[in-house]
Amino acid sequence: MRYRFIQAEKAAYPVEVLCRVLIVARSGYYAWCRRPLGARAQQNQWLVTHIRTCYQASRGRYGSPRIHQDLRAHGLRVGRHRVARLMRLHGLRSVRRRSWRPSASALPAVVRANVLRRAFTATRPNEKWAADITYVPTCQGWLYLAVVIDLYSRRVIGWAMDAQQTTALTVTALEMALHHRPVLAGLLHHSDRGSQYGAVAYQHRLVSCGIRGSMSRAGNCWDNAVVESFFATLKTELIHQRQYATRQEARADIFEYVEGFYNRSRRHSRLGYRSPMDFEHQYPYHQSGASTVWTP
Repeated sequence: MRYRFIQAEKAAYPVEVLCRVLIVARSGYYAWCRRPLGARAQQNQWLVTHIRTCYQASRGRYGSPRIHQDLRAHGLRVGRHRVARLMRLHGLRSVRRRSWRPSASALPAVVRANVLRRAFTATRPNEKWAADITYVPTCQGWLYLAVVIDLYSRRVIGWAMDAQQTTALTVTALEMALHHRPVLAGLLHHSDRGSQYGAVAYQHRLVSCGIRGSMSRAGNCWDNAVVESFFATLKTELIHQRQYATRQEARADIFEYVEGFYNRSRRHSRLGYRSPMDFEHQYPYHQSGASTVWTP
């Protein structure tokens, strides 16, 4: 095992240093290198090549559980613990999540009851939507991102970005969701009590579409945990790995992440390690009272 560790780390550290730290003779290490590889070692080398391919495709965002699911999707049958061990041995680690602190918000003009009550699962698309705002630092100042997420598939169905945290920002994200998705009877929209969501204009738009409103309890971020989890994932896998010079640079990066990676291909543990779009594709259905078929 120590020889394998030296083999994996010799590109970063001198062999002499590694041998001294691990208390092994260099002659023993070089003799081990000259031995022909056994069947298991050859298989591990072949497997690590595929692991690196999956790891690089995710841009370092995936840990061993999602890498394991990627390998299975490509027809490779391998144990999850073996994947984790090989990733540790070769220094392949997913990006880490930072701690989060809630922030204060202005009082809303309209307050809705918490109808959702942390029931974050849905039986079909367009049954429950959740919305929220986060901020992204750039050298030009904050860039604010508003999203609307379908709780059935965790897919981002509406989003908007702006330099100002206004009601127009949240309305734009909502309009994008309304443009791409049908409003079915009983659709529930949940948000926090931020002034942008409690604004008369925003609530009027929900009512005009026949959408029921729901809001988190004051100061309770867990009541909107799915969107908070998405923001944490976005910041862990993208924002915290970048330093944006301009808001436009951040916009382009976030667009590519949401539409090019997260919705289309990121494996979600709550969806059986399928992507949001792939999970939705299993549920084509007829709209109630309509003659057309909506397939996500």
